[in-house]
Amino acid sequence: MNLSVVVLTKNEEKNIQRCLESVAGWAGEIVVVDDESTDRTVDIVSRYTDRIIIRKMALEGRHRNFAYAQAKNLWVLSLDADEVVTEALKAEIKDVLSKHTQYNGFTIPRRNFIGDYWVRYGGWYPSPQLKLFRKDKFLYEEVGVHPRAFMDEPCGHLKSDIIHYSYRNLEDFLAKLNNQTTREAQKWFNQNKPMHLGKFIYRSIDRFIRTYIGRGGYKDGFTGFAVAFYASLYQFISYLKYRELAFRKE
Repeated sequence: MNLSVVVLTKNEEKNIQRCLESVAGWAGEIVVVDDESTDRTVDIVSRYTDRIIIRKMALEGRHRNFAYAQAKNLWVLSLDADEVVTEALKAEIKDVLSKHTQYNGFTIPRRNFIGDYWVRYGGWYPSPQLKLFRKDKFLYEEVGVHPRAFMDEPCGHLKSDIIHYSYRNLEDFLAKLNNQTTREAQKWFNQNKPMHLGKFIYRSIDRFIRTYIGRGGYKDGFTGFAVAFYASLYQFISYLKYRELAFRKE
């Protein structure tokens, strides 16, 4: 197939085999860009591909753009190490790429899991992501956290899911939230954005209400409450870390 699967890794020995098993044998090539892993990630990857590039990640958007540029094929399927391609999605990708499609890329819905629980509400499903695209029509914003994706229109939409094992448990969820809020605060600080406490108190409350009530997170029971609460914490903790950076500067 005229398809390169590109995966970014960093200490993903617990996830990467499951990811690569789901694309081995049918994709044109597998490219893995590893952020200097210190576990067995690279050893496991080497069983599936020799296209392994070791490169320290500075800005996530820039790192992703570099990774996609290494692909030999025009079409790229971008996966995270904790994502798995279903058989239905594999068949759908094969079908659309076997035709002369008018689209420059396709969004793919994701089933996001916390442990063994599929989070269906709170905006977590279908949560379509732009994962399949022509590399000459696609670019990420070169920032450190939550970079925006830019692609020339038109964009299509696939129906079959990627399985996303987002978090091992709620403890893992909280640990990743801590890391992401640090990078978010640093991004705001670098951009010299004006930030006000009242705005972030409002954002925190609004995020909880929209996630838990507006998007039906309550239907996921205790897990839905935790997801909404963490979404609220993300806003407030990011602000607190931003203020800490600002005080240090003063």
